[in-house]
Amino acid sequence: MKIVTLRDIAEQLNISVTTVSKALKDYPDVSKKTKLQVKALAETLNYKPNAFAVNLRTKESKTIGLIIPVIVHHFFSNVIKGIVSQAEKKGYLVIILQSDESYELEKKQIELLLSQRVDGIIISLANGTAKYDHLNTVMAQEKPLVMFDKIAKILQCSKVIIDDRKAAYTATQHLIDIGCKRIAHFRGALLPQNSIDRFLGYKKALLDNGLPYDPSLVYICECGDMSFEEGKKNAKQLLEDHNDVDGIFINTDLVAIGAMTTFQEMGVKIPEDINIVGFSNWFMSSVISPSLTTINQPGFEMGKVAFKQLFKEIKARKKDKPFEPKTVVLETDLIIRASTKTVCV
Repeated sequence: MKIVTLRDIAEQLNISVTTVSKALKDYPDVSKKTKLQVKALAETLNYKPNAFAVNLRTKESKTIGLIIPVIVHHFFSNVIKGIVSQAEKKGYLVIILQSDESYELEKKQIELLLSQRVDGIIISLANGTAKYDHLNTVMAQEKPLVMFDKIAKILQCSKVIIDDRKAAYTATQHLIDIGCKRIAHFRGALLPQNSIDRFLGYKKALLDNGLPYDPSLVYICECGDMSFEEGKKNAKQLLEDHNDVDGIFINTDLVAIGAMTTFQEMGVKIPEDINIVGFSNWFMSSVISPSLTTINQPGFEMGKVAFKQLFKEIKARKKDKPFEPKTVVLETDLIIRASTKTVCV
């Protein structure tokens, strides 16, 4: 079908394009009769304003960019839902890109979003990101930037996070409270800040409770792929290395479920022989057997808050008003399920 323009409406009513435009915007210098005629014909012809022309006039694209490491992931999918739920209310389109944990790809995606003149960018960093020139470019162009989950503390932009150290401490403390003495940790790659903080929370909980920290009980995801297979591999290695571990705090639920699968295949009973706490509260955590004790990470809420903060900054920029970067810390909670004992032994 032919795209209907203001000129088409003007020609049918034998009035000027300017009058049609003013009538659709309810300008006071256009008569009520003309407004009714224009709006009725516009509805009949299914007229839609030219978004590109509107964006040029308002200096807004009404689009934002979202870069996440992995799309097919329970936590990130919830973040996307949270962002989109708020963006739609404000009339924004969300361009979603997956960095696949690659620094180089993340840089290209930032360039792409800037070339598309997005109004702002929300990002969770790739595991491989150690330099931030591409993000400094975003801020140098005065584009609002909000980071979430995997962040860079040194960048002066708004952030939406959880207290990863506190959450990891809580997870490890639960294992200690039910009587675990030898607690391992399957952590993420060395670089991401949330991986570092969860490791530090684990270590501090041990030391605060008079338990020795043993580096050999920490299994690092060198490839950066926090996957089901990584959990299986680490669990098998743990059984080869240690026969006295009675608890594990695992960085991500998906890895934890992989580890549980290997333990069950090798005759290790959960939680009788080994107690496991995950992180994220992925959907599968509640339906596997035994169900997984985990830290609930509020992905949907994180997405909502991230967009709301970005929107505030977009509006401030448009009005040339100053704003201070803000860090929002969301609460987490421990969900106790069948993968950990219910009483101290």
